[in-house]
This record gives sequence, C-alpha cells and structure tokens, in this order.
Amino acid sequence: MVAAFPGSAHACRTFASPKFEDVSYADVVVIGRVDNYRVIRDEAFRKRMLATPNLSAQMRKTYQDPKQGLLSDYARFDIQVEQVLVGQASSKLSVTWDNSTFGEPDQMAAGRYLIALRRPNSVSPPLRGPSATILHSPDPNALTLLQAPCSSAFIYDTESGEAQTIRRILDARRK
Repeated sequence: MVAAFPGSAHACRTFASPKFEDVSYADVVVIGRVDNYRVIRDEAFRKRMLATPNLSAQMRKTYQDPKQGLLSDYARFDIQVEQVLVGQASSKLSVTWDNSTFGEPDQMAAGRYLIALRRPNSVSPPLRGPSATILHSPDPNALTLLQAPCSSAFIYDTESGEAQTIRRILDARRK
C-alpha cells in the first residue's frame, strides 16, 4: 500500500540532519545545472486504487486529486554537467529522485548545484530517522539522487556551506 497525504507525500515522523560523510555512498558527484525538472505521478497506482470497489469517498477524492502527492511519485530531471568530482559522467545525465520521505518539490530553482548520485543497486545510506518508507528505484537504469531516508537529499547550491563541506570531505578522501 502506498500512502497518500494532503499536499505532498511524507513518510518520516521527524527530519534527521544530513550526515555529509554519507557522500561516500555516492557513485557520482557532479557540479551542474538542473534542467527539465518534473514530478512523475504514479498513475498506475492511482488507477488501481480508484478501481477498488470499497474505497472510501475521502480516499477516492485523494486519488483523483491531481495535486495530491503519493509516496510512489518521483521526480525526473536532467543535469547539465559542468564538473565531475567523483566517478564518471557524461556532459548530460538523466536522473531520478524518489524523495518518498518528504515528497518532491514541484519545481527546482535555477542555479548551479553540487549533486551526489548513486546507482539504484548501490548501497543506500543508513536510516537517519526513527521511521521511513523506502521504495524501489523508479528507473533501475538511471542514476538517482543520493539521500538517506528521513534526511535531505545531496543537492546543494554550489555556494552553500553544505556544498563546501562536502567538497572538503571529497578532497580529504583523495589525499
């Protein structure tokens, strides 16, 4: 069963501060610009739920609402890569982000980001909060945004303190 919550999907009771050392779980870390960002709604799940004969009127309204986020929704976007810090990457990457712990934002601000990614079959960072729902990657062939359950994703403005901290960690690993 995939949960639905008013507004956007949330599966964690509390937010856990990120542990920047989790960047060690990344297969690829890049500096780049986000392009073509969009939230992909899980229409198949909505359809299955709406076909349920005993679905309550309230839940039927939830699954029919085009603005209602579900845990199985995810974001897909391209990254115009400017610099590769870890791993190998082409100049353009198509990636997914299943932020099932807090829901995906409707849009991403323009700008340059430090973005850490992992392959769907790579080891995930450990659970950082007391609860979480962890779903399979929506695209087993695409890189996905690195994120420990119940914590924030590894996508930071390149000028932010968080990005600078991650760069220092990466630099120390290279020595």
